[in-house]
Amino acid sequence: MPTIKITQTEVLTTVCPPHLKRVTLFDSALTGFTCVISRTGHRSYALRYQNDRGEQKQLRIGDASVLTADKARKMALRMKAKVLTGEDIQETRKIKRQVPTLADIAPRYMEHVRSYKRAPDIDERYLRLHLLPRFGKLRLDEFKQAEIVDWLNGKVGEGYAQATVNRWQVILSHIFRLAGEWGIPGAERNPLKGAKLKDPNNMVERFLSTQEIARLKVAVEKSENPMLAPIVALLLLTGCRKREILDLQWDQVDLERRTLRIEKTKSGKTRHVPLSDDAVAVLTSLPQVCPYVLPNLKTMKPHGSIFNAWHTARKRAGLADVRIHDLRHTLASQLAGAGHSLWVIANVLGHSQTRTTERYAHLSGETLRNAVNSAARVSGTTWASTTE
Repeated sequence: MPTIKITQTEVLTTVCPPHLKRVTLFDSALTGFTCVISRTGHRSYALRYQNDRGEQKQLRIGDASVLTADKARKMALRMKAKVLTGEDIQETRKIKRQVPTLADIAPRYMEHVRSYKRAPDIDERYLRLHLLPRFGKLRLDEFKQAEIVDWLNGKVGEGYAQATVNRWQVILSHIFRLAGEWGIPGAERNPLKGAKLKDPNNMVERFLSTQEIARLKVAVEKSENPMLAPIVALLLLTGCRKREILDLQWDQVDLERRTLRIEKTKSGKTRHVPLSDDAVAVLTSLPQVCPYVLPNLKTMKPHGSIFNAWHTARKRAGLADVRIHDLRHTLASQLAGAGHSLWVIANVLGHSQTRTTERYAHLSGETLRNAVNSAARVSGTTWASTTE
């Protein structure tokens, strides 16, 4: 058809002849701006242009039943301005549609980390339980740093340890960094770049007193999760890390030698954890219903998380500030209080260097007072003055 001024009247009154599939109106005011009218009466606006390679392209603007001719022309003008700067709008839209969600690339990320990480299941668990439920449906170019940081801060407010939340941030940032290296659309910008990790303050000296342990015991025994009490007991009695107990299998338990064999340790070396009489009693009281010692009884698999049950129990015991890892601190402190050397404590906890153990060996005030009293008795001299 001839070039005309595309107006609302022209768009609504022009009819496609029966022998044609469609007719196209070409705008005289803006080169490339068109309105395509089909035999069925459907009308839509489009922009024809050449990309920087000289290839002819046509980009749909929108339906004429929604857009007026004037609004469509203004949109076409903005698009044409981008074309003049060298942008291929059609290619940009195509790439935009190819931007995956976080859930889409999570499997590739896990495949990558499994090739080199010693404990990739931790990443998988954090993704499945925390990151994907919140961000899984977002496309990579929709992530905003402020939104992510606010969510992370909120999780600390809910009671999650800062160190754990930091781990989520590291995983999310790592995903974006890898996606950028892989050339995945939408990952040209890492939304967490420049977002500093907060101090986890995991050097806080917190361990349970005898009275607190007693209150915690009552609380965990009332838990709706029947496995929480033996889990907490073994954490306190062995000093193992949480996942070492949650993932423990019966073939790692040697009741005759009274040891647990922990193979996937933080140091990467297999270690043997000594079992006290109480720890043995806890283990022998457990039914062997599956390969795992302390399974989720609904799935017969290791617990993905015990946070909800733990959080409820610690609040019930009046110990809302106590973290699960503090149970490990507690055993170290008890060993130190009983007079055991850092070398002994390091071997119980599985530390390769006693320097690492020093932060766990928190002596109680009573132990320190007993120590200085012993020193005073050795001297045989009383320095307190008497009054008559």
